[in-house]
Amino acid sequence: MDRRIPLPSAPNTRDLGGLPVDGGIVRARQIYRSTMLANLSDEDLPIFESLGVTIIYDMRTEGERISAPDRLPAGIEVTGLDVLADHSTDAATSIGNLGTNPELLDDVLGSGQAEALMEQTYRDFITLRSAQVCYRDFFHGLAYPNRAGAALVHCTTGKDRTGWAAASLLLLLGADEQTVRDDYLQSNTDLLPALQPLFDLAAAQGITADLLLPVLGVRESYLDAALNQVDSRFGSIEGYFTTGLGLDSGTLDALRSRLID
Repeated sequence: MDRRIPLPSAPNTRDLGGLPVDGGIVRARQIYRSTMLANLSDEDLPIFESLGVTIIYDMRTEGERISAPDRLPAGIEVTGLDVLADHSTDAATSIGNLGTNPELLDDVLGSGQAEALMEQTYRDFITLRSAQVCYRDFFHGLAYPNRAGAALVHCTTGKDRTGWAAASLLLLLGADEQTVRDDYLQSNTDLLPALQPLFDLAAAQGITADLLLPVLGVRESYLDAALNQVDSRFGSIEGYFTTGLGLDSGTLDALRSRLID
């Protein structure tokens, strides 16, 4: 099934519902993932409203949320979860300097540094205290028995902080690794075409797309970095949820019961 939600002003939006997991499939219209919703257009608002979203988990930094607040229908609860509050390096800031200082961009991202930076960021998703607190709150909120309607999780481009939220949830629910990887890599298909203006700006500054792709897209090595960190620190995805995030078995059972058909 095509899980994509046709929102041109919020690309990379899709339902996790329909993916196969242990004992069934992920229940449709319960959990969505997307880019930021700051640019949600008048034309797309009715489509967004039809999704039945009642709560949004915004994994952007405080600065990102302030500079580009989500544009939402009335009545939707928003929970800010600054996953990278304890993170010292921000690749997105370097991208933001593209128009004014392309030399800095090359210094920061060139010669394989972008891939190394992204892989370290994914390891930090597992080990940073701010990340552990935020992912715990996200999963605890999804499992809350009195929650009504659908939930949506997003960051800025919906591929990294959101990508790990979706990947770890799918693994907990019992999706096989290929299913998880396919959903994770779908961000390249759904997001990169919408970023063409940024690639055009880069070209005008003499910067090739190859320099930007490691940061603006996703790669299996990034997900591998997080998964390897989970294995080395907690032994399994279950250990990550229980020991790393501090969620009890009742919460994990509630997630499975709520999200699996």
